[in-house]
Amino acid sequence: MAMIKCPECGHQTSDKAQTCPSCGIQIAGNIVRCSNCGEIYFKDEVVCPHCHTANAMGTTQPAAPQPEPQRPAAPQASTPRPKPTAPTTPTTPSDNDNGNGNDRTGGNKNNKSVLFASIVIALLVLGVCFYVYNNAQNNREQEEYEFAMKSNDPTVLQTYLDNYKDAPQEHRDSISAHLLLLTQQDKDWTDALVNNSKTAFENYLKNHPDSPHKQEAMEKIDSIDWDVCCKNNTPEAYQKYMDEHNDGAHYDEAQDKLKKAKTQEVTLSEQQALGNLFHRFFVSINSKDEGGLVSTVNDYVDFLGKASASKQDIVGYMHKLYKEDVEQMVWSLDNNYDISKREVGDEKYEYTVRFMALQKVNKTDGSTTTTKYKIDATVSPDGKITRMTMNKFVE
Repeated sequence: MAMIKCPECGHQTSDKAQTCPSCGIQIAGNIVRCSNCGEIYFKDEVVCPHCHTANAMGTTQPAAPQPEPQRPAAPQASTPRPKPTAPTTPTTPSDNDNGNGNDRTGGNKNNKSVLFASIVIALLVLGVCFYVYNNAQNNREQEEYEFAMKSNDPTVLQTYLDNYKDAPQEHRDSISAHLLLLTQQDKDWTDALVNNSKTAFENYLKNHPDSPHKQEAMEKIDSIDWDVCCKNNTPEAYQKYMDEHNDGAHYDEAQDKLKKAKTQEVTLSEQQALGNLFHRFFVSINSKDEGGLVSTVNDYVDFLGKASASKQDIVGYMHKLYKEDVEQMVWSLDNNYDISKREVGDEKYEYTVRFMALQKVNKTDGSTTTTKYKIDATVSPDGKITRMTMNKFVE
């Protein structure tokens, strides 16, 4: 037994059924299968209604029954197609019938499976897209956060806060704190500029060591120190500037001015050395100490108008001062030296010294004479007298 499709109504039925359970037409012995396409149709049809192949069984009808011997047989008409005993209404295909005689139960299950799989795939695609988008947004936020934290521009930080209101709270707190610091930093910088003092700029750098105005603040301090240095115009001032600003904008200029100032200003140690030199010169005359006297002068001296006077000439001058009536002679200095100097070599200086000296002479007759002299002398870099004039001072 095989299930076939009723040639009349298309309902699934057995090929052994007497009639179609749907339309009631005769089935058993009244159907044939097409030898070409396999279609089931009524055997009294000449050709297959599907492929039009000739019916192999033809249209021959079954032979009439043989007449009984006692009477002639009457001709018998061809057997008509059986008709249903009662009219029937075609039934609507059941939920399991797809209209083509096939059971739809398996098809519905397949369709549901495909639909479910499609929904799952769609959800997965949406999930992946959301993950990628969300991850991209998070990465973007992280990049903007790191950029803002490195920035010293308040506008950049405020833009981050405006664009990423849903950013992690710790990120927003860090940006807000950084923005507050920059705002205070700008205010402190404005105050320092208004004050325009070294102390103000130093305090600014102390409070904001990583400020974008750091270099500008250091340049301001450098400029202020240089102005003070130039006003003082002393070797000590220039040396101090160089010590505090070894990479300052005016370092080379300070070095030149220091060198020039050293040629103009006589230090205390230089004053003391020159005072000791002339003190030894005149004390040697007082004590007639030839060795002490010649130790204070150069080998050749422009002395009292005589060019290139030798040391012996200087000793001779000392003895001339002691005439026969001189019992004692005392030279005293007022230590009020007028000193100037000039550079004659690399940090080698020649000094010009002017001062007053008082000569007191006690004579053998008991009398005393006092004479005041104006001394003008030159001293070499090695501390020897190279020139000296002595003129009586008349008040």
